[in-house]
Amino acid sequence: MKLTVVGCGYLGATHAACMAELGHEVLGMDCDMDKVASLNSGKAPFFERDLDALLAKHTATGSLTFTASYAEAAHFADLHFIGVGTPQTPGMNTYDLTHLYSAVRQLAPRLTKPAVIAIKSTVPVGTAPRVTEILQAHAPAGDQVEVAWNPEFLRESFAIEDTLRPDRLVLGFAAEHTWAEAVLRQCFAKIIESGTPTIVTDWATAELAKGAANSFLATKISFINAMAEVCETSGADVSQLAEILGHDDRIGRRGMRPGLGFGGGCLPKDIRGFIAQATKLGAAAATGILREADAVNTRRREAMVTLAREQLGGTLMGKRITIWGAAFKPNTDDIRDSPALTVAQKLQALGAIVTVTDPKALDNARKMHPELDYIDDPIAAVQDADLLLHLTEWAEFGHIDPHHLARRPAQTLVIDGRGTLNADTWRQAGWTYRTLGRP
Repeated sequence: MKLTVVGCGYLGATHAACMAELGHEVLGMDCDMDKVASLNSGKAPFFERDLDALLAKHTATGSLTFTASYAEAAHFADLHFIGVGTPQTPGMNTYDLTHLYSAVRQLAPRLTKPAVIAIKSTVPVGTAPRVTEILQAHAPAGDQVEVAWNPEFLRESFAIEDTLRPDRLVLGFAAEHTWAEAVLRQCFAKIIESGTPTIVTDWATAELAKGAANSFLATKISFINAMAEVCETSGADVSQLAEILGHDDRIGRRGMRPGLGFGGGCLPKDIRGFIAQATKLGAAAATGILREADAVNTRRREAMVTLAREQLGGTLMGKRITIWGAAFKPNTDDIRDSPALTVAQKLQALGAIVTVTDPKALDNARKMHPELDYIDDPIAAVQDADLLLHLTEWAEFGHIDPHHLARRPAQTLVIDGRGTLNADTWRQAGWTYRTLGRP
């Protein structure tokens, strides 16, 4: 098939490359000329594992190209995926749909023949009817342009795997749709034929799917971190508690890892967006558990600052603190709502001298937080430090031998905010090892 992907940020660029991998001829469209040039050269303007190789493979054959022209996109194909960003509205919990509505309005006047608009962006329920109104008002093809909702469930650093081999495929349509379903089934034929569960549903259910999924994941993470708070006051070990709970198949161990909590551009935004839309719909009482999950997540960052202060004798003024990690999770350069950088800012505001290191995210961190100090080498970063904080669980950090570090810091104190360092190894190397939720 021939198809377009409008909006070539993290979601769109990944989707475009993966659609080319499935054998389609794909045109990505984005208004940012620098981004378009980078993508046409086979390189993403952000880091996602294995994405550059996939982009290079398909831009080289010509099956994947990028443009900044809506007219070219409209002429190219009859199936248009929209994957523009829907960030949290500044100062509010709601989704900002400015980019989505702008994309639809600019594409609509150029749709002169039947087409399917398949939207992947995360939105509040009720957005699909508004998109349809815009298309019917401004598209020459009128009601021959059908709207479908195809939410994404990508995990950063696993986005290609999640696109090509998803654990489920959700397709949402209006009750009166005629051919949109057939078009999307043809597009995803290889994925469907591989046995991927495919759920065909209505617009509203498809719109709720991503926010509900991320709200549940956030709640699961926050639950075990709430248990960590109890463990910290009782002397229990939250890691062992999580293992005990995880052996129950109804609960499961996956995703229930205690530590500093979640961040990034999806879970924090989506749990708050879900709360906002449920409140707007008159179901605010149903979101109490989500509000507490969000609050628990915020408290974990404060708990890390408190523990750091305690380990340094009650004051942070003038203390040299090294932080391993700037990205919100490993294998990405995404620093949106990064717990590591939030902690770094709080420590610096309390008088600490903070040095941050990260394998991929330092350029983004420098631009966003120039007040912090940065160094590329995680071993050199520990030099003369009073405290080491491990806040993003990169494999590179776990492979560092603490014996080789022992002579570098002013004090051999480490707080493992992710609970993934080997506590026994660090203690045997002479370090005082602490982590959240454990004795």
